[in-house]
Formats: sequence, C-alpha cells, structure tokens
Amino acid sequence: MKTVGSHSFLLFILVLVAGGILGGILGDVASGMHPGNLMPILSQHYEIFNIKNVDLNAYIMQIRFGIRFAPNVLSILGIIVAFIVFRRIR
Repeated sequence: MKTVGSHSFLLFILVLVAGGILGGILGDVASGMHPGNLMPILSQHYEIFNIKNVDLNAYIMQIRFGIRFAPNVLSILGIIVAFIVFRRIR
C-alpha cells in the first residue's frame, strides 16, 4: 500500500533528474558555441563515480551492470534550480 509521502518523494526524484538532464542538454548545446572562455568550463564533464561493467554469466543469460555519473556544471546547476522550484511549488 502506497502512502502520500512516497508519491512526493518520487516526484522530488523525478524533478531532480529532469533538472539534471535539461542542464546536461543545455551544457552540450552550449559546448558547440564559443562566446568566451567560460563555456569549456561549464560544459566539461566531471566524473564523480564510475562503476565499471560487471558481467554476470548465469549460463542461460548474461547480464552486464555498470553505472557512470559524470555531470557537467550546467547539469549540477539544473539540479539546484529544480530543487529550488520543487521547494517553491510544494
């Protein structure tokens, strides 16, 4: 049985992920433009963690796991803006 609080938490995570994705897209689009020396810094990816691919062979199927989190500065700003917007609408 789901409670109202779990919906709020899922919405919070969804808003943060959407902010990060939109910021990342904006950073990739902005990396093509060269208006100054600031754009390479804003669009450079900074690797926070990287779990290399781990293969699990179960003899009838093979599963590969791995995760990499390497946001750019604009995606981090997108997450911060999404957090502020979420706090204001809640």
